[in-house]
Amino acid sequence: MENITVIIMLLFGVAFLSLLSKKYNFPIPIVLVLCGVIISIIPGLPVIALSPEVVFIVFLPPLLYHAAWYTSWSDFKQSARPITLAAIGLVLFTTVAVAYAVHELIEDISWPLAFLLGAIVSPPDAVSATSITKGLGLNPRLIAILEGESLLNDASGLVAYKYALAAITAGNFVLWQAGLNFFIMSILGIAIGLTVGYAMSVIHKKFVCDDIIETSLTLLTPFASYLIAEHFESSGVLAVVTTGLYLSARSGTIFTHESRIMTGTIWSVLTNILNGLIFILIGLQLRQIIEGIGDYSGMSLFIWGAVVSLVVILVRFLWVVPVTLIPRFLSKKIREKEEFDYRNMIVFGWSGMRGVVSMAAALALPLTINNTEEFPLRNLIIYLVFCVILSTLVIQGLTLPWVIKKLKMEPYSILAEEYEIRNVIVAETITHIEDNFSLLNDDLLHNIKSKYEVKFNRLQKTELPANFFGKGNVMGGEIFNDFSKLQIDLVNVERAKLEVMHKAGSVNEEIFRKIEKELDLEETRLWMEMYEN
Repeated sequence: MENITVIIMLLFGVAFLSLLSKKYNFPIPIVLVLCGVIISIIPGLPVIALSPEVVFIVFLPPLLYHAAWYTSWSDFKQSARPITLAAIGLVLFTTVAVAYAVHELIEDISWPLAFLLGAIVSPPDAVSATSITKGLGLNPRLIAILEGESLLNDASGLVAYKYALAAITAGNFVLWQAGLNFFIMSILGIAIGLTVGYAMSVIHKKFVCDDIIETSLTLLTPFASYLIAEHFESSGVLAVVTTGLYLSARSGTIFTHESRIMTGTIWSVLTNILNGLIFILIGLQLRQIIEGIGDYSGMSLFIWGAVVSLVVILVRFLWVVPVTLIPRFLSKKIREKEEFDYRNMIVFGWSGMRGVVSMAAALALPLTINNTEEFPLRNLIIYLVFCVILSTLVIQGLTLPWVIKKLKMEPYSILAEEYEIRNVIVAETITHIEDNFSLLNDDLLHNIKSKYEVKFNRLQKTELPANFFGKGNVMGGEIFNDFSKLQIDLVNVERAKLEVMHKAGSVNEEIFRKIEKELDLEETRLWMEMYEN
């Protein structure tokens, strides 16, 4: 009970620091890793550790599913080549490079342990990449590649992790068998993910008629996909990612608007808690981990952590530069189809922050081999993983805005795209009203049509930025903001009156909740309509 109390109080502390990070525009992943450091130096806190077998099941399925849910499938397909090269090629290249460096640097680390460490730190983190790059005005294609890479490379990195772990625990490793099993596990994992995704889409579309049940099912889906895939000895990670991509692409047709609002909110809360919890756990174990590597000198530990972190950072550039330039040199089609800006290549190379997935993989290392002997150098591996996460998040994460500024990259604005899409939607709606509602009562037809005509007229009179795509000076412009703010003020007036009536007991509880929900949905729509530059 005492341990649960400690974790809850620390979660409160992490939540408060996250609030401050939001208020002062400081990346949350960096706050979390620094929280881990702070927790580790607070005296008197207990050592709390989840069972390694539980760590993967608790943390990975929901975090990967959430990342997949917010990845655009169309953008993913359009950038399939660079995403695949980064998510598979770069991960394997990083794994090998880190393994070689660590094996040469640290005498005690065997090749299997070196490859295991390389596999853990090889995949950049989806949450870190999107959190830190948000609001920096990067080109949408670059963001799509970063998000796609961060999603898919978790799968390739964790499969490599699984084989390295098997080589240590089983004591044997045959390369061609591992390659064949990798292919079979991947295909089977994707197939299971598609099957689960299809089954859940049918369930949501045909049988579920309650937003609470629907939200509950979305919380259970990633665990079901992961456990089914693991039961059939395939890639649970790929299954979860595939299920998430499949259902996300169809969420507009299989979910109600109420369940989408509820699901999005609950998933955001859940992933925020899980991200905070994983760094709380590493903070509570870090002191014990440092004590477990006390046989090594402090200077050696510092040098090893710095070297591994440096290798992880440099290897990304060693891979990205030739893999970006060589295809352009060899293919005229690529040169014609894809614009090239060397600055995007530099930003991509500097965006390889590691995060929660690597930390979860490190904490999931077994305590023993075959329940007989201690897992070799477990504390040292976790320490080195934490060094990589800390270094990449703090050094790369904090300096990325500075790098973009020094490269003189104009912020990319998507206001024009949103403006055009809104124009098309409103115009199509007006046409539909004219074509299909002509037999309605005149007053009703007038009121319905005028609502959309007002929207359309405001779009036409909007002062937009002089240049939307970052090739000139980007000026601020507002489209619906003033009108939307006025409507939000009126919604708050309605809500205040409703609250007064509710407190006075003059409104039925069921009616109160219904009207309150209507106002909440209306305010949500108005805030979504607001433009942010």
